[in-house]
Amino acid sequence: MNTGMQIGNPEPLGATPANGGTNFAIWAPDSTRVELCLINTDGSHWNMDLIGYTKGVFHGFVPEVGHGQQYGFRAHGAWLPEDGLRFNPAKLLVDPYAKAITGELILDESIFGHVGNDDTIFNDLDSSKFVPHSVVVDDPYDWSDDKRPNIALESTIIYEAHVVGLTKLHPDVPEHLRGTYAGMAHPAVIDHLKTLGITTVELLPTQQFVSETFLLSRGASNYWGYNTLGFFAPHGQYAASGTTGQQVREFKDMVKAYHAAGLEIVLDVVYNHTPEGNEFGPTLSLRGLDNGSYYHLDSEPRHYWDSTGCGNTVNACNTQTLRLIMDSLRYWVEEMHVDGFRFDLATALARNSAHQVTLEGGLITAVAQDPVLRNVKLISEPWDVGPNGYQVGSFPAPWSEWNDQFRDTVRDFWRGQSGGVAELGWRLTGSGDLYWDQINGSHASVNFVTAHDGFTLRDLVSYNDKHNYFNGEENRDGTSNNRSWNCGVEGATTDINIRTHRRRQMRNLLCTTILSAGIPMFVAGDEMGRTQRGNNNAYCQNNDVSWQNWHREPWQDGMLSFTKYLIGIRQSHKVFQRSGYLKGQPQDFVHVPDIAWLREDATRFTSEDWESFETRSIGMYLGGGVTTKKNPYDVVDDAFYWFLNSSDSPVDVILPAGEFGNEYQLVFNTQDEADWETHQTTKAGEAVRLMPWSCALWKVTLLNLKQPAKLEPQT
Repeated sequence: MNTGMQIGNPEPLGATPANGGTNFAIWAPDSTRVELCLINTDGSHWNMDLIGYTKGVFHGFVPEVGHGQQYGFRAHGAWLPEDGLRFNPAKLLVDPYAKAITGELILDESIFGHVGNDDTIFNDLDSSKFVPHSVVVDDPYDWSDDKRPNIALESTIIYEAHVVGLTKLHPDVPEHLRGTYAGMAHPAVIDHLKTLGITTVELLPTQQFVSETFLLSRGASNYWGYNTLGFFAPHGQYAASGTTGQQVREFKDMVKAYHAAGLEIVLDVVYNHTPEGNEFGPTLSLRGLDNGSYYHLDSEPRHYWDSTGCGNTVNACNTQTLRLIMDSLRYWVEEMHVDGFRFDLATALARNSAHQVTLEGGLITAVAQDPVLRNVKLISEPWDVGPNGYQVGSFPAPWSEWNDQFRDTVRDFWRGQSGGVAELGWRLTGSGDLYWDQINGSHASVNFVTAHDGFTLRDLVSYNDKHNYFNGEENRDGTSNNRSWNCGVEGATTDINIRTHRRRQMRNLLCTTILSAGIPMFVAGDEMGRTQRGNNNAYCQNNDVSWQNWHREPWQDGMLSFTKYLIGIRQSHKVFQRSGYLKGQPQDFVHVPDIAWLREDATRFTSEDWESFETRSIGMYLGGGVTTKKNPYDVVDDAFYWFLNSSDSPVDVILPAGEFGNEYQLVFNTQDEADWETHQTTKAGEAVRLMPWSCALWKVTLLNLKQPAKLEPQT
């Protein structure tokens, strides 16, 4: 091999194969010298200086270096921790722009830039054998006629899934493909999602991540993956085909297969922190290249300022850091064809140089105006753990948000601890109290009752308290604010009455999530009653605690059928997909109000009903006229009456008469496990007994207009 270094080019950053070799370019403006380290498959390596330097970028071209070549960087410079400078050429650094990364982080003294418990003492041990290596990727891919499904927000159903968790135990996926991108792309998995009615799979982190050193010290690993090392690289351990570039092609194959099936892939991305942690963490990449630019440092720059709870916070307001994130996002859209992103702890990315939250400017605005990114799905987790970190309702268009207020309100209502129904009314109708002025309307709200970090749906109705002892943290990890109810007994039970009650509660929670205005999301396995045995923080459980068991009992088949049915209802009726907010005003073209809130006797809700802590049931009449902000006369649909009863007593629900309708057809009743779909009809004004802890939905058969009303908008 000819290893003669040529000056090369400063752009693009990273490793770029061309003209019979590879150009390497790395941003390290305060470094005095940067070495490129080329690594052989036998572990031997040699270093050479990058001889070019342009505006903070060290660069060089190496002939005869191409696809599959492992490499890293060594950055020389000042070791002045008290000034925030932590250059240490003994540490092999991952290229922030690496398209593939191979190998795992191995706990060893050499991976730390400092010695022992003193972060100011320089550690000269070579880390190259104990850290992941960057990989040159040059593997042209034929996307053929691949097209993004571009699912409209009103039609979107999000399914939060883990590559390993969903596929590891699937009996129809070949064993060697389980837990991989190829396993995710298997027809059996895709068929399950299509049959269920899912439109959008939100994958837990698939960018290259490593386990935290405290987990490695006790022989554990990070299963969820919220510890990203490589912002451009698909996680290598999820590839069945190999980790020296093959993971890129396998990931693309997965995306292509999902698009062919009409399904979207949204990535859960973690740009808010890195595995390098605080000053006592390992030196793996950004810290050794430009510590002060990539991270928020404290007023004493020896220390890190942290709003993530993970030891450091990425400084997205820095120009170069912002570029890194934006380049990464565009790469995943343009080169990997993904359909959007969910940003973990997104508020951390909106902090300025003074560590204050600003949602006007910086990354939030850059993403929203970018011609590539503004047209994909953008979902924020609108909080972090720092000052003023809770920003639900504040992210501007075109962002949508994880709405934890929906989660908490719905959980409280169905466990009988809501203190009234006033807030529930907002949540059922798209959280207008939070998003009334948002361009996306109710679709700014991603409605969820369960997510990866918390109880599964089944555990939510089976446990009052978390049971995380197997995580090795003496049950201190994970939230204690679960808003859960075990229905009488903690954990598994043979009591048939409790088991029946729990399944009814699961149906209640599912239908509230799927039919409320907004974008519904639920966790993989909830449709089949998956349990984590009370663990509400299974981040380190890469085992059957987290993996979906595909062998179902009859009641689980019933839960799966019910979930499919609910999604079918939502997708068939625009009245459940509306983005505009309802005002209770008459709709002349269907002769009913757009919404009415009713008591069980069919009389209107009063302010006393809304405010009373004793109110445990509520009826919501949805008129068939569906409006948007642009056109108040665009769609006519069936009208529906939905009654929810979270009390421990039955209620006799009178179906509203007069302007509301003459006859009602039952769509479902959650009180019956085996007979929830009867389609029986009832005359308006008659009473239907609704059992405790249940809800029912009726379609108004009087108003069943199939064509849009041809009316001119009123002026």
